[in-house]
Amino acid sequence: MSKQKVWFITGAGRGMGVDFVKAALAAGNAVVATGRDTASVSKALGPSDRLLVVKLDVTSRADAEAAVRAAVERFGHIDVLVNNAASFHAGYFEELTPDQFERQLATSLLGPMNVTRAVLPVMRKQRSGHLVAISSSAGLVGFEFCTAYAASKFGLEGWMESLAPEVAPFGIATTVVNPGFFRTELLTEQSTNYAEASISDYDERRIKQLEFWKSQNGKQGGDPAKLARALVTIVEQEHPPFRFVAGADSMGTAEQKIATLQQQVASFRDLSTSLAFADVGTRDGGI
Repeated sequence: MSKQKVWFITGAGRGMGVDFVKAALAAGNAVVATGRDTASVSKALGPSDRLLVVKLDVTSRADAEAAVRAAVERFGHIDVLVNNAASFHAGYFEELTPDQFERQLATSLLGPMNVTRAVLPVMRKQRSGHLVAISSSAGLVGFEFCTAYAASKFGLEGWMESLAPEVAPFGIATTVVNPGFFRTELLTEQSTNYAEASISDYDERRIKQLEFWKSQNGKQGGDPAKLARALVTIVEQEHPPFRFVAGADSMGTAEQKIATLQQQVASFRDLSTSLAFADVGTRDGGI
């Protein structure tokens, strides 16, 4: 059996976070399960001598620092951080209020940054650790009606991709997970916030978008418990991947994105490669 690790999981009181905690515990690990409402987290998970429930609103840097201190005081170290907490503000860009857009970024982009900033000193001192960010297919491809959500996930991915080489010399691995449609609570009324209708030009398409998103709730094909077990497998790898595309639908999205990029690059290759200074090949010794 692999050595017990200490997992620190955000958004652990509902949805996919509950499955992540249960899978990590089932694999023999200790878990710091965090959420804004500790009573709800405790109720969802039940008791375990390897479980610590801590209050954490990821939009609060003070909460993040306090939660990390509590984790270290209890277990002495943190080996795996899973930035899972998220929300979903859906709607056409013009109809989403600036406040809605900012709340989306605060939870799904700045929130993971707050928690990671608090955890990194611990992992650097250990010279080991694994940063995991739960992204989405919307971190690979933008979708109509998802401007706020995609912006937060694209930002998350750019940040993680840039962070990876910064922390690798300290023995810290990074992994971005891109789930497709998994049967979680993300599309419930408690987790999804829709923009209010305000521009008639969008009426016809808005009706169809609302019908689609509401119809998907509870019918998503992905099993979050299986994803949680897959994440345990990823974390246990000696050389974990930077990216894990989770689900057949997400795999199809990723493959289509690759094909589209290849087509776009090829379409204007001659124009793209004609933009250097004429003397670029001889200046500074050809460098």
